[in-house]
Amino acid sequence: MNQRFEAKLTAELDALKAAGTYKHLRHITTPMAPEVHMEEAGDVIVLSSNNYLGLADEPEVVEAGKRGLERYGAGTASVRFICGTFDIHRAIEERIASFLGTQAALTYVSCWNANTGFFPTICNEGSAIVSDELNHASIIDGVRLASKARRERYRHSDMSELEAKLRAVSGSFPIVIATDGVFSMEGDLAKLPEIVELAKRYDAIVVVDDSHGTGVMGKTGRGTIEHYGLTGQIDVITGTLGKALGGAAGGFIAASDALVDTMIQRSRPQLFSNALPATVACSALAAIDYLDEHPDLVERLRENVAYFRKGLQRIGYKPLEGESAIIPIIVGETASAISMSDALLKRGVFVTGFGYPVVPEGTARVRVQMSAKLTRDEMDRALAAFEAERPR
Repeated sequence: MNQRFEAKLTAELDALKAAGTYKHLRHITTPMAPEVHMEEAGDVIVLSSNNYLGLADEPEVVEAGKRGLERYGAGTASVRFICGTFDIHRAIEERIASFLGTQAALTYVSCWNANTGFFPTICNEGSAIVSDELNHASIIDGVRLASKARRERYRHSDMSELEAKLRAVSGSFPIVIATDGVFSMEGDLAKLPEIVELAKRYDAIVVVDDSHGTGVMGKTGRGTIEHYGLTGQIDVITGTLGKALGGAAGGFIAASDALVDTMIQRSRPQLFSNALPATVACSALAAIDYLDEHPDLVERLRENVAYFRKGLQRIGYKPLEGESAIIPIIVGETASAISMSDALLKRGVFVTGFGYPVVPEGTARVRVQMSAKLTRDEMDRALAAFEAERPR
């Protein structure tokens, strides 16, 4: 072991601790649910989970995963084109495509893999990518990997600057506009109607990562695209099975037959990574079916979001505006966000503080994430904790 290198790492970690920005892992001993047992804090209300519909411990979803484990075994043992494709992969991909209104879909072990697989595969020399500055890190890294493409960023949701960037890259092909559907740190939605119009005007394709919108936005939970009435008008949708749709793992690309086939042939995470575990595919398939059979979950989630947002405002907080299930509360400095998160945990509420480099310096926040399965009692207890810790 290189002692000098180890000393460097230790000094950097000590500096994080001294600044109050060191992140502690919390250990949960029960299934993810509105309330869990945590080794460090006992029984706590969870307001930091992507389990938007509460399907992570839904019995039908869990049982589907068990059946998949018994039928297909623990793992796929290889990449798909060698020996790792099972019929359940075809089934979940066909279901994702029909759910989102695309011709085809392709699963990955994560949406991170989907995004970092898409951009360098499609965007080569002569192409251009124009990306919202607040896109998820997986989009940012995917765009970085497309090193031969021209790469531009536009100010968050600034349609005038997006148009200026599109004019600047005119003549490139393809031109790709990349955006989140729901921005995970802000909780706001992309201006997809305007983006689609600009894409038509400048002969661009639109790629939407709807990881925080799938299962959350739209009348039936089909995401930000459904919310805006744009089904069939988005060229490429990437997303995750690891949030609202059961919360286990996995990601996907949903698009045309030709685009999906291209990803099968050339996408490096697809060619060199094991296939999605079959048990995850089974759980996700059951989660989509469950959502279709229980559309009231989406409405219940919206009611909970509205109730908690109004509760925060009533006790003096000013959360960022937004229509999603994400309710960010800006507190300023990273140490303040982590300190507030720690104080709330002591009061039985698990909610995470985010600071630099996840968000820009000076905009650290506590990010509340709502679930359809939270009860009024749980939300009221959480609001009481927030009131007790409100900065005076």
